Amino acid sequence: MIPQTRAYNIDIVIFDFGGVLAEKGFEEGLRAIAVRNGLNETDFLNLAHDLIHATGYLTGRTHEHVYWQAIRDKTGIREEDTVLRNDILSRFIPRPWMFDIVKKLRECGINVVILSDQTNWLDELNERYDFFKLFDVVFNSYHLGKSKVDPSHFADTISRLDAAPERLLFVDDTGAHCETALMAGIKAIQFIDQDSFLKEIRCFFPFL
Repeated sequence: MIPQTRAYNIDIVIFDFGGVLAEKGFEEGLRAIAVRNGLNETDFLNLAHDLIHATGYLTGRTHEHVYWQAIRDKTGIREEDTVLRNDILSRFIPRPWMFDIVKKLRECGINVVILSDQTNWLDELNERYDFFKLFDVVFNSYHLGKSKVDPSHFADTISRLDAAPERLLFVDDTGAHCETALMAGIKAIQFIDQDSFLKEIRCFFPFL
């Protein structure tokens, strides 16, 4: 029996997907594409990040092909959508130890939520790995039409969860997103690595 005692009153833990629940498939896939095509990795990553917002693909306002075509137009790469998307999806490898934490939290009556800046790729990854069933709610920017770069997205999340912000804990690998969550009154942990994360989350849930 896992004890219910915890240091803070947290009712809901909100997890990012890529970089927290799974490896950084988007970033690592983009790096592989850049290397294969002889492009500067940093420049290519920045361009790809900019275009996923600018094209509207991240928030469901356009289709995947539009995104990849915009990248081809800017860089001159010639690979097909299926090749490029496989570079991304194949690198979103779930972290079993993190999903063990999700399961332990849920066993103790803590609600667990995904809040991801993802496209329809998140749905496809769920078809591969069947992880949505482990969560009470999945919020995906592609379906909501708003990403975590918009501070109102956090206010919307609080409203959708119908919870006091101070009773929410947000876990994300992007520092700026954690700062925005904190400004909204949500407690936050920036994921850096497994050891530091376990130390921080045990401050809230000593049984983990």
